[in-house]
Amino acid sequence: MSDALLSTLAEALAELVTAVETSDDEDLDPDTAVKWLEKTGHTLGGLGAADRRALDGLFREAALRQPPGPWREELLKVSAGFGLTEGLNGEPTDGLKAGLTEGLTGGLAERLNSGLSGELAERLTGGLSGELAERLNSGLTADLTEAPHPATCDAALESVRRFAETVRAADPTTPVPTCPDWTLADLTRHLGTVHRWAEHLVRTRARARVLARDVPLDLPADPAAYPDWLAAGAERFAATAREADPDAPVWSPGADPHVRHYPPHVLFETLVHLADAELAVAGTAGPLDPGTAADAIDHFLGNAPYIPWIAEPLAHLDRDGAVLRLAARDTGAVWTVALGGGGFTWSRDNRDSRGIGARRGAEPTAGVAADTGELLLLLHRRYPADDPRFTHSGDRDLLDDWLAATAL
Repeated sequence: MSDALLSTLAEALAELVTAVETSDDEDLDPDTAVKWLEKTGHTLGGLGAADRRALDGLFREAALRQPPGPWREELLKVSAGFGLTEGLNGEPTDGLKAGLTEGLTGGLAERLNSGLSGELAERLTGGLSGELAERLNSGLTADLTEAPHPATCDAALESVRRFAETVRAADPTTPVPTCPDWTLADLTRHLGTVHRWAEHLVRTRARARVLARDVPLDLPADPAAYPDWLAAGAERFAATAREADPDAPVWSPGADPHVRHYPPHVLFETLVHLADAELAVAGTAGPLDPGTAADAIDHFLGNAPYIPWIAEPLAHLDRDGAVLRLAARDTGAVWTVALGGGGFTWSRDNRDSRGIGARRGAEPTAGVAADTGELLLLLHRRYPADDPRFTHSGDRDLLDDWLAATAL
């Protein structure tokens, strides 16, 4: 089946569902509407994790092809309404119920909220088990608190300034050990491309994917001028993102199709590449702020399922039921990654060693402990797992399999 056909079918389904959800009781009998949505939800609920992620992306792209307005906003709710991303990205599991009822009107919403929708109500409560059911019924929300949008824009700019200062006096032909076959000039050009690409997407509110090679770079002829070129592009990105509405819809390569996706995305990528530059120039990476590094780990885990060259290897890892635990020695934060269903679920817990998303009392299959910044660089394979800064427990093969499958 062609990509064009898949996109067309997804758009048709999203528009049909949205028309049903937004219809008045006089136009569509609520009982009939509920049955339609239940049957559709039941069918989509049988999809594997990788297919649900793919369909979520198609729904989002279909929505962003529409002009701004109420219809586009309703289309953007379709994925959440059917719970396509439930349990895939460490999100609170009450999103399924909220998505199914938030956009509904009249008798249809009343029936869903009152428990008269039969199979759907059963799936919302009875079908969930253990920790997930507790979180749905208790109304717990995620522990994470996002940094204000302008502050993240400023942090992204400051990290680029640090990168530029690191490489400015160095030989552009210096090899970068953590990026095989790259020199500092290659690394700087790549990071500058990321900033110009992100600035273009935010400024134009792109509704579909834009390739980096299609964005004007104005790259200097002399690699020695790359650091200043990079800094100028970072200034433009920060200014554009700071002035933009963080809630404005825009295509993104990850889980969140809004402007707010890009400042942290650019910040975290810059921090990893700053470590690349420091390792190339000085042989050691500088310390990372634990809170920022923790948010970067969240960002990596939350968006990894949407990156095809990660999602595909993970789908064939054949380690269903295995649990990988990442423990931060400096903050006490713990990330629990549970593999299964062609993907993984994850959670961050700042309070104890179990992790909210893990089965209560379950022991991890494998664990690794280090400071938060070191864990981030391990996930990005900037540090080898054998480095003495890491303490291991359990099945080391699981960690190695995970790192091989999630290599960027």
